Amino acid sequence: MKSLYKTSLLVAMTFSCMVASCQQKGKLSPIQTSDSPNRSSISSAKADVQLDKLNLPEGFKIDVWAADLPSARSLAISDKGIIFVGNRRENNVFAVVDEDADGKADYKFVIGEDLNMPNGVAYKDGDLYVAEVNRILRFKDIENNLGNPTYEVVYDGYPTETHHGWKFIDFGPDGMLYVPVGAPCNICKEDNEIFASITRIDVSKPNPTPEVYAHGVRNSVGFDWNPKTGHLWFTDNGRDMLGDDVPDCELNLATEAGQHFGYPYWHAGTVKDPEFGDKGKAANAYVAPAEKMGAHVAPLGIRFYEGSMFPSSYDNRAFIAKHGSWNRSKKSGYQVVTVNIDENEKVTSQDVFISGWLDDASQDVWGRPVDVQELPDGSLLISDDMAGCIYRVTYSN
Repeated sequence: MKSLYKTSLLVAMTFSCMVASCQQKGKLSPIQTSDSPNRSSISSAKADVQLDKLNLPEGFKIDVWAADLPSARSLAISDKGIIFVGNRRENNVFAVVDEDADGKADYKFVIGEDLNMPNGVAYKDGDLYVAEVNRILRFKDIENNLGNPTYEVVYDGYPTETHHGWKFIDFGPDGMLYVPVGAPCNICKEDNEIFASITRIDVSKPNPTPEVYAHGVRNSVGFDWNPKTGHLWFTDNGRDMLGDDVPDCELNLATEAGQHFGYPYWHAGTVKDPEFGDKGKAANAYVAPAEKMGAHVAPLGIRFYEGSMFPSSYDNRAFIAKHGSWNRSKKSGYQVVTVNIDENEKVTSQDVFISGWLDDASQDVWGRPVDVQELPDGSLLISDDMAGCIYRVTYSN
């Protein structure tokens, strides 16, 4: 029976990945919307950015796709190509529309107001899901209700602690909504197992109860599923106050429910915590990171590339936004990198894709990448919560 369930899940996952892949390998399509009190034009909005300082591989170009999006954070895309934008420091959720399909946004809609750190956004079966600190909201049939959005509360039992309380959310191949719950501290051990975890919740049920899927995850603010295997890959931000270079932030691979990734006992696989290390098990009792990302770089959004615009060498690579350090004597991060993963799900390389938001010599910073999202034509959107904008990366041979 268990074998049959796994086979059925794999077939469903493969089919959904095939459908998603077909949706991604197309062209931008016009999106018609109507005027409403919550709609405003952003076609002429400008962002305070320095695109000439950004370094990209040959053939790639970056432009501002949408501006006037304060604290733009997590991204999600609808069937028509509408982009939903969450944020952490503001209280709004936006829908952004490129009406004429010219590769630049024309309008933004305020979808939710006065929300509590509505960082996470996810789209499924016509509905938009938004994660506040302790609640999951659902905006039904959102594409047809941009001008009059209303929501219902799916679940309101997540912890109310705001330290690492903002959430990235997404739907897995199993149809469940995955919701991380960060540690409510820099380093601590809470009795409630829901802290420092990634949970999943069945939003189709009237009274859903979260299940802890992955344990020992300090603060994940980005994850995606490998289209070839259906396995969950997630970023995790390492603890602070152990020095400039310790510990590394992590890229992790979860192959099944119930795995433990070390926090608060071990960091980056080999760094024993000075406060809690002796209270845990040996290092090999926990899942080591698939890739070390660098200390304090704050890796956030991650997406596997499934489009056709970029060269074939980018097929199935994972794009990761390194938001950048906040407490390191010399700043690190402030980049978008790609990670190459082989057929055995081993990381074979980590390469800088975009740099230049940080001037290493002066230590000046003018932008911080947060999340990445592929458009139907294969171009790549990157949100920036410091510049309050979304970039679009294109490729031309």
